[in-house]
Order: sequence, then structure tokens, then C-alpha cells
Amino acid sequence: MKYIILQGDGMADWPVDELGGKTPLEYARTPRMDHIASHGIFGLTQTIPEGYPAGSDVGTMSLLGYDPRQYHTGRSPIEAASMGVDLGPEDIAFRCNLVTLGREADGREIMRDFAADHIPSADAAELIGTLQHELGSDEFSFYPGVSYRHLLVWHGGKEKMETTPPHDITGQPVQGYWPQGDGGEQLCSLMKRAQEICAEHPVNAKRQAEGHQPASAIWLWGQGRRPAVPTIAERFGLSGSVISAVDLVRGIGVLAGLEVILVPGATGFLDTNYLGKAEYGLAALRDKDFLFLHVEATDEAGHMGAADKKVQALEDFDEKVVGTILDGLAAFPEWTILLMPDHATPVAIKTHSSDPVPFAVLSSHDRTPASPAVGYNEPCAKATDVFVAEAWRLMEHVIRGQVRALV
Repeated sequence: MKYIILQGDGMADWPVDELGGKTPLEYARTPRMDHIASHGIFGLTQTIPEGYPAGSDVGTMSLLGYDPRQYHTGRSPIEAASMGVDLGPEDIAFRCNLVTLGREADGREIMRDFAADHIPSADAAELIGTLQHELGSDEFSFYPGVSYRHLLVWHGGKEKMETTPPHDITGQPVQGYWPQGDGGEQLCSLMKRAQEICAEHPVNAKRQAEGHQPASAIWLWGQGRRPAVPTIAERFGLSGSVISAVDLVRGIGVLAGLEVILVPGATGFLDTNYLGKAEYGLAALRDKDFLFLHVEATDEAGHMGAADKKVQALEDFDEKVVGTILDGLAAFPEWTILLMPDHATPVAIKTHSSDPVPFAVLSSHDRTPASPAVGYNEPCAKATDVFVAEAWRLMEHVIRGQVRALV
């Protein structure tokens, strides 16, 4: 049996006026996802437990079958695992976004762009390298990641302060959202010093000359210590792979004991190599039992507040990823697919929400009669009256072939 999880990050949404009051999933042409929903087990599930932030760290842990209430220690330690950064017992990891801050006419500083105009990784590495040279010490270490997503480790640091994801405050004043609480003052000082260095950096001069937003600051958030989780092999006796362009998702895969498959042209943005991800995934399934394939573009479009781009990302995901995987499964006699997002990313608010999300499970040996009226979208999922209150339970039931027991 081959097991495949297909995650369209942040696919779920709310009705959008410019789409005629439909959600992007309703509006987009997604015949392959509709096929899975109409022939399989389909409904809604809650990926974000009450009281937890609606982030990909929490949602993806749920999706992979880990109860966040037991295993979640923060977002950044997961990304550290993907980057090969070995955290000591006293180390605190922080997500270090390169962002664009700007000033309004009234002098207020705002979060102009949480992704610094999606700065290329090579430019970002130069900036992070300079920050490490100028600010790195026995206390603080900077590590380059992908595009705007990087890592800071505070050795012997503090973790109980309050921090804010920058994508939650796009276009808003940053006053009141800097790190607060025990250790917050030290982090704010570090961020202010980094802002001065970024302002004078030649990478930003070049980017502005090319018409791009500068990476004018760093933003620290998502702190925590390294979690200890059992691997997929330990839990189910399965070997597996993870395919993602995002350190966070790869990091959860690493902690779960999955082999990271790097795909050329996988960017974590709208221009990602969708087809390559699916083809590499099918190749990995020849040798392994389990594939976790993640696409970030749908989430990025939601953060941009761009309904048209989200529709395009959904249609690309459906055709080039879901369709390619479904066609390729003809080479395997037995298989099961779980299709779902980690959370909703409504274009109306440009950030994540904790709404229940659609899930669909299709198996080579357990298909329901086709329902042509069912599409893979939020209203159709709600109409099924199938609701799994704890999404982390889905994974084990998928592996055991017992999903119907949940519904």
C-alpha cells in the first residue's frame, strides 16, 4: 500500500465578492480534487485546536497525525530541523523574516511587506551573512533559509515573550507588535540594530534600483525549543519522503523521519515547479511507502489578498500536482490519498484563520458511488455533515484503513 498526503497550504477560504460570492475553491476549475471528493470520504475537519495560533506549524502537525497539544513547542524549532541546525537544550529558535517596513505620512511605521517583495534566496543570504558578521555572537546566531524565511538562534535565550507573525499585520502599524515580555527588550534592540545595517546594505540599493521593495528589517517571531516526536517509521513501520520548498514543512518532515526530496524550481511561490514536485513524488513512491507533498503557492496568494492569483494557484495545483499523482498511481496496485490544507488563508484578511477545512480521502480499495454534484470546496464539505473534530486523528485512521470509523 502506498500512502500519499497532498497539502495545498491555506487552500480554504471565505466567499469573495469579486468571485461572485464564491470561495476560491468553489470558483476555481479543479476536476481532479472534485474527483477525489466525489468518489471518496469527504467532509470538514478542525486542524487548529482551540487556543492555538492558526499557523502552518500547528496545522501541518495535525495533518501528519501529531496532536499539537502534545508535540508543538513553536514554529522555528521545526524550521531549524529542516535547515540542519542542531538546537541545544538551552537554545531558543526564532523565525527571522526579512520584511519591508515603511512610514506613512503621519510618521507611523507600518509592515509594508512581510516577505520583502519575495526577495531571492541569493540576495537574502548576503543580507543574513552580513547580519551574522555584524551581530552574531556567543548569544545570537543567524542562519540563512529560503527567500524571506530565515532563522535566529538565541543561545541560552528566553521564549516566553509575546511575538507576532508579520503576515498578520500587513499594511498595519507595527507599534505594539514588537516582541514584548521577558526578553522582548533584548530582541527589540537586536531588530533595531539589524534595521540600521539593512538600510545601508548594497543588496537593498540594488533591489530598489531594480524597482523592488527593500528588505529593510528583520522580524522575529515563532520562538520555541526543539520538540521530540516519534517518527512515521516508529509509529507505523513506514518509510517516507517529504517534498516542499518551505523549511517549516520540511522540518516537520525531518522530525517525522521522512527523507527530504529537493525539486529543482520549487520556490514556495506562484512560480513553483508544480509538475516537477508530482513527478519527483511518484519516483519516490517506487522505493518508499509514504509521500507527503506540500505546495505553498495557494497560501502565498491568500496572504497577498489576491483572489485571482489564488484561483490560478488552485487550478495549477489541481492539474499539475493532483492530476499527475492520480494518473501516476496506475503503476501501484494499492494506494490511499489524503487531500487537505493545513488551515484557511482568506484573501479578505490576508492571514490565516482557524476555520474547519475540507478533507478528502480516496483509496484504491474503498470508493463510494460517484456524486457528480460534489466539488472539493467548503460548502460541499459542510453539506456532507461529516466533521472530524481533531484533524490529527485522520492520519492514523488513513494508515489503518479506518477513516470511516471517524465519520
